[in-house]
Amino acid sequence: MRQAIQDLAASKIREVANAGLGRDDVLAFWFGESDEVTPEAIRQAAIESLQRGETFYAHNLGLPALREAIAGYMSSLHPAVGPERIAVTSGGVNALMLAVQALVDAGDEVVAITPVWPNLTAQPAIMGARVTCLSLVPKDGRWTLDLDALRNAITPATRLLIVNAPNNPTGWTLSRDEQQQILAHCRSTGTWILADEVYERLYYLPTPNACAPSFLDVAAPEDRLIVAHSFSKSFLMTGWRLGWLVLPEKLVADMGKLIEFNTSCTSVFTQRAGLAALAHEAEITPRVVAHLKQCRDTLVPLLAKLPRVQVAPANGGMYAFFKLDGFEDSLDVAKRLVAEAGLGLAPGNAFAPEAQGWLRWCFASKDASRLEEGAARLGRWLAGH
Repeated sequence: MRQAIQDLAASKIREVANAGLGRDDVLAFWFGESDEVTPEAIRQAAIESLQRGETFYAHNLGLPALREAIAGYMSSLHPAVGPERIAVTSGGVNALMLAVQALVDAGDEVVAITPVWPNLTAQPAIMGARVTCLSLVPKDGRWTLDLDALRNAITPATRLLIVNAPNNPTGWTLSRDEQQQILAHCRSTGTWILADEVYERLYYLPTPNACAPSFLDVAAPEDRLIVAHSFSKSFLMTGWRLGWLVLPEKLVADMGKLIEFNTSCTSVFTQRAGLAALAHEAEITPRVVAHLKQCRDTLVPLLAKLPRVQVAPANGGMYAFFKLDGFEDSLDVAKRLVAEAGLGLAPGNAFAPEAQGWLRWCFASKDASRLEEGAARLGRWLAGH
């Protein structure tokens, strides 16, 4: 096995979840997904596709109809994006890995803003890149970006900047001005930007287009920018493994070749489900976002009342990320919460060393009483420790 693969850290989130497997008494909030099933119209579209016998290979870049629909959807939120800039992928993870494979050689320098979902720093490491992490700065439970520090970290030697905003796990979001400054600096250094914007619709500040600021809003079509998206969060489709990339048009043909050597294509019935999701977007996504905001506004005040908890409501995403004062080993605390309180959370140090002492709580629960009971269990556990 290549050394880069041997050096990959095992998932600390999975380690915690494995500790709670088989226990019906554990309230699990460790994974980044809703406990609500995919809407019926989406599931029915896949069923009908299978019944029609659509079980064969598709175009590497995706069904033309789906690429058109994605382009229309993106153009309703951002400056116009044509289907010739869209590549359909087998999930958001696949989208991100494809982008890294397309851009990064062994020995290249990559900068990633952390804390972040660990796949985003592991993927360039798998390619043999040298990954430098630039940490957000926590204050009173909220994480912010030091733009000067980021500019200093990105030099002409930096091949790629990886940005996830709205951010998993912190809920940090970028302003339009910050995006413009980052883009201008990366233009000056010749650095590519890989923007993981899968949480863009899960945004809780008022905005005319009902989504977080995107690099697509400030970039030109020919800029060195790749944006990764997924159906997972906004359409309750985590298990379907369906995503897409928005690319400069000149990269798309080569991306099709790269998809051929990875997955060949995305299954047709899954793409039919994606078409149904976009057709029903107006009735699905606003409801999902409104419900998640209600979940956030239920959980965060309960956590804020607990002793030794530092937390702030996230502007985007689906997580409460909070610090437990006096508890430095996040993985140990997360395992103890499973064993002693029946509460399953993700350890902060799964996302970056600087998040040691923090815990991530996915609040995407269809039943608010689960959040209330989970907060009560945490409160009782803290009272005993």
